[in-house]
Amino acid sequence: MSSNLFSKLTPGSFVINKKNSEWGIGQIQTSIDNIVTVNFENVGKKTINVNVINLEIVKINDIN
Repeated sequence: MSSNLFSKLTPGSFVINKKNSEWGIGQIQTSIDNIVTVNFENVGKKTINVNVINLEIVKINDIN
């Protein structure tokens, strides 16, 4: 993962995991080094290593 994308994975940001799209939209709760905690609409809270799982930032306007 590029450091530029990681710097955007800040609390409050919305993300999706394209490999698990059934999880729905997630909102980042915490971000420490390469570990983020995300609260997904369909599966709840997940702790994710962003070096292993690829998260994609979504803009709030893209959700509606």
